[in-house]
Amino acid sequence: MSRIILPREVLIVTIARLLDGVRHVAVGASSPIPAAGAMLLRAIKAGAGAPEPRLSILGSVEHNFFTNGSAELFDCAGQGRIDAFFLGGGQIDGHGNVNLVGAGDYPRSRVRWPGSFGSSYLYFVVPRVILFREEHSPRVFIDKVDFVSAPGVSDDGVYRAGGPYALLTGKALFAFDKAQPGFRLESVHPGHDLEDVRQSTGFAFAHDQEPRQTELPDEATLALLRGRVLDELAQTYPGFADQMRKDLDRAQAPAGLAS
Repeated sequence: MSRIILPREVLIVTIARLLDGVRHVAVGASSPIPAAGAMLLRAIKAGAGAPEPRLSILGSVEHNFFTNGSAELFDCAGQGRIDAFFLGGGQIDGHGNVNLVGAGDYPRSRVRWPGSFGSSYLYFVVPRVILFREEHSPRVFIDKVDFVSAPGVSDDGVYRAGGPYALLTGKALFAFDKAQPGFRLESVHPGHDLEDVRQSTGFAFAHDQEPRQTELPDEATLALLRGRVLDELAQTYPGFADQMRKDLDRAQAPAGLAS
């Protein structure tokens, strides 16, 4: 019998791999999957007796070292003391540009989103920015964003320590090549293939003729994720952790017994 691995577990484990080697990762207040990935990496390092990454989750009581909110986050990032951060967006294009303002011709955007906030600043100063969006569709990944909240690349001569490192979606993992600039398909998640990813992506990307499948977790990693990590995650994202457990119970139930 094949192992049961939830799609979101694939994302969490992939994030843990992308974060390997960082000293300090910051996560937004509404980012349970990135937070879980960081917690998983921390648990793996603890089990190996290796230095554990520091994790700051904005809005968390248990996992937030900042006492003055985003102001301290920006100061810390500007001083080079945050190695990784996550950005999403209503739109992301093939040059790594992110739109957090709205869809349509700005300022008459037909759909409005929360706004850019400090996304551009963090994109410039955090060296390992992982673009993350669970939805993978042509409405999100388009040829050119309607508004640039945070640019993926900068002109020659512009000092920039940070920028896009990878793009992770519900279907695939991409790496970002600043020299091109553009994305390269690194792997495709189980249940998807190259044609599916092509049809769901509004920009061109480099890829192998037969892309590899995203690496799946071993039993020890799954046990950490489903035990210690979900317990820790429940302190900040109780609803998400509870849903993960329900999804797992449903997936593991014998046929005809799942509710």
